[in-house]
Amino acid sequence: MNNNFNGDYLTPTDFLAFLNQTIEYAYSSVTIVGEVSEFKVNQGKWVFFNIKDDETSVPCFMTLWSLKTPLEDGMKVIIRGVPKVTKWGKLSVTVSKYSPVGEGSLKKAFEILKKKLADEGLFDPAKKRSIPEDLTKIGVISSTQAAGYADFIKIINARWGGIKVYVAHTQVQGLDAPEQMVRALKYFNERGDVEVIALIRGGGSKDDLACFNDEELVRAIAASRIPVITGIGHEIDETLSDLAADKRGSTPSNVAELLTKDRKSEKILEKVERIRDKINAEIRMLSSELAQKKRMIETLNPENVLKQGYAIIGGELKEGSVVKITTFDWDAEAKINKINERKK
Repeated sequence: MNNNFNGDYLTPTDFLAFLNQTIEYAYSSVTIVGEVSEFKVNQGKWVFFNIKDDETSVPCFMTLWSLKTPLEDGMKVIIRGVPKVTKWGKLSVTVSKYSPVGEGSLKKAFEILKKKLADEGLFDPAKKRSIPEDLTKIGVISSTQAAGYADFIKIINARWGGIKVYVAHTQVQGLDAPEQMVRALKYFNERGDVEVIALIRGGGSKDDLACFNDEELVRAIAASRIPVITGIGHEIDETLSDLAADKRGSTPSNVAELLTKDRKSEKILEKVERIRDKINAEIRMLSSELAQKKRMIETLNPENVLKQGYAIIGGELKEGSVVKITTFDWDAEAKINKINERKK
């Protein structure tokens, strides 16, 4: 047996390193849609499952802290990750992001996470804060290319002027959306000068809105120091982000209405104010006239005359008659002895 090796050769470790380097170069990231099977958590740290179709099954791995939406066997999911060959010679995908897809899987994940967060008190109505009135600065998290954002801005400008809108442009669907929206929430909270944060997105399918059920995003909304209002999808749509927000609008347009006063209604109020001012002026004038007449009447009051030292004589003015004399302090009677005509 010849134990001499001619030419280049690789150890198993070198071969796997070379193979993984080649795979990473060719596929720095892969996105796969399939059904979850053999889901399990090891040592409270690591998550293992397979993603499969009718013919093939691919092993997947992720850390437990990356598990932001519940997974169960039978769920249909979309994953993004990096493929590599393990030291045991098995292909595996290290998952970085994932999301349930399909109505059944989305509903199951929604209900599981909803119960978990509700039990923690994350949706407690007592924790909801009121949205400030007379806003001057609004932070908006949305895609600036979306129709919902355009509707929001149009209504804001039409209803009321003088409001500054600061926009954090993010994706509002897909695997990258939750992380971007979480960063936007942190940005506005660190900035600290907006009075409310509006998280908005127009209508879409259940799959499109699935990113708003991401656990990290929902917790970031609940933890925000600045009040958060959501307008996601249509009125019939409900997401966990809606439940965590301080206030929910049915649509982006409705959020704009909730945050602003109606310019037309304000014009009506201005007319009412002018009429009220006119009425008040009329009342003040009449009150002044009434006070003046009251003072005139007071000067004619006999009691006031008596206070000045005068007296009132009552009775028939002729010699020998008895008359009544009234002063401020006394009543007296006197007999008239003589009457002379007064010289003027």
